Amino acid sequence: MHELSICLSLLREVERAARGRSVTEITLAVGPLSGVEPQQLKRAFAVARAGTIAKDAELICRMRPVCFACSACGQEVEAPLDALSCPSCGDWQVRLRSGDKLLLESVTLADGVEKANL
Repeated sequence: MHELSICLSLLREVERAARGRSVTEITLAVGPLSGVEPQQLKRAFAVARAGTIAKDAELICRMRPVCFACSACGQEVEAPLDALSCPSCGDWQVRLRSGDKLLLESVTLADGVEKANL
């Protein structure tokens, strides 16, 4: 389960951002093409957070859409995973813009401070 190694890396980054303060919430942006299954990530997080500054933290996974730009007409659109062709011109040559990443969006500390843009 690669989600556990992802959680361990995530917690290292959270500890760096929190600077020793307790964490109550961690928010991630998850793209459908990131290779990460949010439910598996949450299960792994429950194990990985034990004994860390995030031991009581909630992990929030916000799904982000797949977006692409058409190489032929330049239109940028959100797309379902089963329809990666341009709805304007029908061309199939598209450039992926988003939806393939797992990003740490914010960390909320026990004192109510939210750290974003990590």
